[in-house]
Amino acid sequence: MYALPMTGLVLSGGGARAAYQVGVLRAIARIRRELLQEAPDTGNPFAVISGTSAGAINGAGLACYADDFDAGVERLAEAWANFHASQVYRCDTLGLLTNGLRWMGVMSMGWTMRRLRPKSLLDNSPLAELMRRLVPMHRLPTMLARRHLHALAISASSYTTGQHVTFYQSSTPIPPWVRTQRIAAQTMLVHEHLMASSAIPFIFPATRLHHEGRGAWYGDGSMRQSSPLSPAIHLGAKRLVIIGAGRMHQPQDEIVHDHRYPSLAQVAGHAMSSIFLDALSADIERMQRVNRTLEGLSADQRANHPLQPIESIVIAPSQRLDDVAARHIHRLPKSVQLLLRSTGVRAGQRQGAALASYLLFESAYTQELLELGEKDGMAQREALHAFLQPSEFTLMRTQRLRAVAPR
Repeated sequence: MYALPMTGLVLSGGGARAAYQVGVLRAIARIRRELLQEAPDTGNPFAVISGTSAGAINGAGLACYADDFDAGVERLAEAWANFHASQVYRCDTLGLLTNGLRWMGVMSMGWTMRRLRPKSLLDNSPLAELMRRLVPMHRLPTMLARRHLHALAISASSYTTGQHVTFYQSSTPIPPWVRTQRIAAQTMLVHEHLMASSAIPFIFPATRLHHEGRGAWYGDGSMRQSSPLSPAIHLGAKRLVIIGAGRMHQPQDEIVHDHRYPSLAQVAGHAMSSIFLDALSADIERMQRVNRTLEGLSADQRANHPLQPIESIVIAPSQRLDDVAARHIHRLPKSVQLLLRSTGVRAGQRQGAALASYLLFESAYTQELLELGEKDGMAQREALHAFLQPSEFTLMRTQRLRAVAPR
């Protein structure tokens, strides 16, 4: 059987929008079962998994169940299908009111309130408990040692140094890389890396991480992430399945003439979209340009070129997730609705819905995204067939398992 090069999975950030990714993963699991009917394989089709923000949580969840891909996907799908915002951040009126008063105090009285300065708009301490149940990081070393996975990468952004850092753990030593304002660090990945990677700026508090004896404060990995595809490629992937969380395949926005000044929610939603969505689109375009340039070279020139072509398939929402979110804003806890309403978010209205789309950890919304993701994934069935054929990594894993199996 012809062995394909190593395949990597790239999962972008996007808060509650990341439910869409799990819908796509369900489609991939379904297509893979169809493809491997004659020779079922419960293992992981992705040798390299790279995740950022909420995508890091999904990616780590898959990595920790790399010995049973279908089971890992279903665990994630069950969690996303039954979400409530209180599982991610405190929604009680007292908690929100306390943070709100601190923000108002700092803004009105400045330095005199420095002892009470708030760390973030929302308290995401419930997320830490959810992740400990959903993502059993203690299984990761075993998955790597038994070659069910080659490498897992989790990206975060350092408020202390200003650098974008990709933390990774691999089955064999891989030299770290250094680029302008971004570095890689090989380490033992733990839940704190996930908390740091998913700490949406201003919304959730930063997390302190230690590496090589130095501590620093880290926030969402989508910030300053100029090359989201880079970690998977550096870790050995030659083919990429890229799952985004908006914009790339959705219908073009209708141009509307609006003379009203943008609300705080519109500005915040625009900023979040820039952080979570734009870098991925730009990096995909850059990869495609490099591929076209390499196609114009002779075989000898390509063989000696430092860059190599990267095959990829990109799956992104076919609908505007802002519009989906607008239909579900009323499902948020009343205290959160009041908080968002103060910024300009209104239930049923698209203006300001972008901000809500990242915080809408409510089952009706996440279930709709799961269904959309599965639909969009199945629409790419033929392309995914080619990417889900056994790779060099999966064939080596199969041979190893056969060698140690009792006779």
